[in-house]
Amino acid sequence: MSNGRILITTGIYPPKIGGPAQYAKNLKEAFSKNGYSVRVKTFHLEDYLPTGVRHIFFFLKVIPGILVSDFILTLDTFSVGLPSVLAGRIFGKKIIIRTGGDFLWEQYVERTGKKVLFRNFYTQEKNNLSLKERVIFKLTRWTLKNASKIVFSTEWQRGIFIQAYDLNIQNTAIIENYYGSKDGDTDTDSCPQTFLASTRDLKWKNIDTLKNVFYKKDSKIPKDVCLFIETVKFDDFMKKMKMSYAIILVSLGDISPNIILDAIRYNKPFICTKEVGILNRIKDIGIFVDPLDEKDIEGAVIKLLDKEEYEKWRQKVRNFNFVHTWEEMVREYVELYKLIVR
Repeated sequence: MSNGRILITTGIYPPKIGGPAQYAKNLKEAFSKNGYSVRVKTFHLEDYLPTGVRHIFFFLKVIPGILVSDFILTLDTFSVGLPSVLAGRIFGKKIIIRTGGDFLWEQYVERTGKKVLFRNFYTQEKNNLSLKERVIFKLTRWTLKNASKIVFSTEWQRGIFIQAYDLNIQNTAIIENYYGSKDGDTDTDSCPQTFLASTRDLKWKNIDTLKNVFYKKDSKIPKDVCLFIETVKFDDFMKKMKMSYAIILVSLGDISPNIILDAIRYNKPFICTKEVGILNRIKDIGIFVDPLDEKDIEGAVIKLLDKEEYEKWRQKVRNFNFVHTWEEMVREYVELYKLIVR
């Protein structure tokens, strides 16, 4: 596929904020630098359309791009994944799905308010799905089974999806997320004791638990320690991270969270949920907590406020030097495409 034509479909893209948007942008740029012609189709009007109508509209929108592309890379399993795979099948194009999170689980937690961990969702809650959610499950299964290849960023999510959707492991692959080279080291003496936890206001992100840990009346965390949870533009977020004391993430399930990967680039100590797909990769350099246990989270924060503990964990992050570049990811996607067309 030398100098081939690629269509990337994604639900969000800059200036929208979020890890998937940055992933799409950086992957597009990396493909382009390597001589590929890349188009991106993303949601605009679709954001205001109901489910179903949104899918039909996007299906029609991607057809011209699919017709002139060698293959399609869709960064979603349902919202853009379903119409992209359907169009790809109709017009005989190879399509790779790169999973991000899990649309069905996220929607279920938002609807019910149940704090069900991602790894337990399909085994514990499948019988409690609404009619709409059952339809989403069936359509997601069809989408996954009709893709040319399914890419996961972690073995953790692949294992969950293979069992839940009855997938053939031979039709899957692992391409890890971006791990950048180190980008400076900030003197902690110049940083206020701010724990950065910026994220989207979604129930599965578990921010209410984090706020309770910091602000409850009997909290042992000193009152001058700050929790920053506002959502800001990407550049402002990175500046805020660089000047923060530490990073904290307590979601009910995260695959390969960019906030933690960026923290590592800046040599920032971090507290992370145990329910994370990259645990095996980073288990020795961070403090991991049960997202459903407020005392566990509070204890981790207090631990990191100790100067000696802080320096110990910062040194562990400093010593982590695994790098996985966008250029490497491009090569992995291209090799995967070559396997598909053999």
